[in-house]
Amino acid sequence: MKVLVINPIMYTSETKNIKRAASIKDTMMYDFCLAFHEMGHSVTLVGGEPFKPTKSETYPFEVLWWKCKCQKVCMPHCLPFMPETYQYVKQHRTEYDLIITSEVFSLNSLMAYRAASDKTIIWHELAKHNAIMKKIPSKIWYGAIARLFMRNAKVVARSVEARNFVKKYCMNTDVNVIDHGVNLDKFKASTEKDNSFVVCSQLIERKKIDGILEKFAKYLDQYNATCRLYIIGEGELKEKLQSMAQTLGIAPNVIFTGKMTHDELLPILSKSRALLVNTVKDNNMISIVEAIAVETPIVTTDVPLNSTYIKEYQLGIAKKQWDESDLNDVVSNSEMYIENCMKYRYKLSTKQRVEQFLEIERERLNNGKK
Repeated sequence: MKVLVINPIMYTSETKNIKRAASIKDTMMYDFCLAFHEMGHSVTLVGGEPFKPTKSETYPFEVLWWKCKCQKVCMPHCLPFMPETYQYVKQHRTEYDLIITSEVFSLNSLMAYRAASDKTIIWHELAKHNAIMKKIPSKIWYGAIARLFMRNAKVVARSVEARNFVKKYCMNTDVNVIDHGVNLDKFKASTEKDNSFVVCSQLIERKKIDGILEKFAKYLDQYNATCRLYIIGEGELKEKLQSMAQTLGIAPNVIFTGKMTHDELLPILSKSRALLVNTVKDNNMISIVEAIAVETPIVTTDVPLNSTYIKEYQLGIAKKQWDESDLNDVVSNSEMYIENCMKYRYKLSTKQRVEQFLEIERERLNNGKK
């Protein structure tokens, strides 16, 4: 099968000033396309030019970089507009068997669907209206554009919450949910854990890393004075958080590693007792998926959409507000949580995700023949 994957935003940028990464090989969408390739399919990945890596890379499949236009209005980090989408899909539609685009609230998804409605699947993540400009553009898009011009588009949501939201506007939303996947060949499982926790996150306000430091300080005081906390990531609050660790008296136990590649972070992530998440605003978090894949339990707020299956399958602790007692719980019951992660990890495979998409496409083709 020949597959076109259109994903303008290759990684999250909190601001319009996109900091180009050196490589895209650590992104979820790259691993997703790699799974198609390794399963014998021909795949082309399209990204927005502002996300093109700084260093020259070679890939086992075709990668195209399309220019984002009208950037003052359609800012590439949140609402990219790639005019080439419609022309390319229209011209090459007979060459592809399947076209996968990201998000219903997307000019590029609209163009791809209008150019090849019978071949396009929209992989949708948002479970509520986009907050840009007080949600007005989002409400107009879903309420008018999606209902009028994308009403029958095949949509596959990345969570139950996203499915329940988008099906109000797109009648052909599939009942099946396909979450983010992870490359299990890269993310090897480990049941051996060190005396440590880990945070994999941008060091920005909405991630509430300061709250993690406060809870970790109480955990050290009440339960385990020798435990370590690795904070992997960069962001505008790094110096403030380092100063806070000093003030709390836990600086010797907290290691700020900076941003790391997958190869660099995996030994830490796989040996940690738990991944800690304290976010107040997120959708599906790929760091949670990656942690479960290496059999590292999760301690998180109930904000990430992943929290639904964390609770259901007991892959850790997900609640409105967790505290130091929950850290002690995940350590005390680590054998159970790790075993549950071991059982669940295979559901997260990128190859499993590919097979799910292929099954949905086969079902659509069969229904079209009736």
